[in-house]
Amino acid sequence: MRVLSISADRSKRGVLYRGSPAFKRHESYARAFGSLDIIAFSLKSDGVHVVDAGPLCVYPTNAPSKWLQAFYALRIARTLSKPDVVSAQDPFETGFVAWLIAIFLRSPLHIQVHTDFLPPEYARLSVLNRARAVIAGFVLKRATRVRVVSKRIKAGIEKRYALRVPVTVLPIFTDLQRIRAGVRDSALEKRFAPYGTKILVVSRLEKEKNVALAIRAYAAVAPESSCLIIMGEGREREALARLSHSLSAHRIFFEGDRDVAPYYALADLVLFPSKYDGYGLVIVEALAAGKPVLSTDVGIAREAGAIVVHEEKFTDALKEWFAGGPRVGELRDYPYKNFDEYVAAYRDDIASCARGK
Repeated sequence: MRVLSISADRSKRGVLYRGSPAFKRHESYARAFGSLDIIAFSLKSDGVHVVDAGPLCVYPTNAPSKWLQAFYALRIARTLSKPDVVSAQDPFETGFVAWLIAIFLRSPLHIQVHTDFLPPEYARLSVLNRARAVIAGFVLKRATRVRVVSKRIKAGIEKRYALRVPVTVLPIFTDLQRIRAGVRDSALEKRFAPYGTKILVVSRLEKEKNVALAIRAYAAVAPESSCLIIMGEGREREALARLSHSLSAHRIFFEGDRDVAPYYALADLVLFPSKYDGYGLVIVEALAAGKPVLSTDVGIAREAGAIVVHEEKFTDALKEWFAGGPRVGELRDYPYKNFDEYVAAYRDDIASCARGK
């Protein structure tokens, strides 16, 4: 089976870079499919090149401008062998390009949805998000098959668009064995030993992740003996640090990007205050580590077993947790025993699309 995938991940951990986690993951997909070509959005300034790794080939667009990436993707697609399936990593820009390619090559269209674009909060965040929500509706109605990462997203898109094509729920895979092993760091434990209760946030520091809500809630109700540990980087880092200072919350620590496993082992509670989220990998990891999670009603929070509250009740819920909330979390309904099971499920979904089922 020959699959053509359209990707927009330009990060250093993305498929454009040989040896990256995403590249290794897609090598496994390529072996399972038989052949996987990826057209990856990129700029000439990224300095990336075509990678031929046997069954996996990655073709960067190397466009001079981000506005021309789609045009360059279409040009590359014309030079490749006809695929059995054209798949897109999202229903937005890459989904639209995948639809055009699928029409030109007369191939089935497989669309993946990793982001929950249906809540009003998504569209309110930016003009770009509003445009993406419109594009998503257009693309999804023209797909042969749709893969989503949570039951919540499936229910939402089926209700809004009345799709007549199969919608498969395939959650994201993560290596939970390492998390469950409880990787400990003695230096880290010694550093945070003075604090009796340790609250953890693991997140990109961007507006939609709403980390400010966690900071405000913590500053309002947390006892002096506790601390709040924030892991992650992003454009909101400085603003969040200023917010912490303005609230005189001196027990808040910004740890940046580090190995998260020792922090899960250290934490007593994990907060997930996101405004919207397609999945919520942090929720799954934290619950797998046996830690309770207090989350807004997003992504996989309800399915996985988090304590779910609406944003306006987040502070009250945190106060209740300090007073006597659960100290142990339990992950529910995680479908994969290992990575091979996930790859097999993903392969079967793509194969069903190739058959038009």
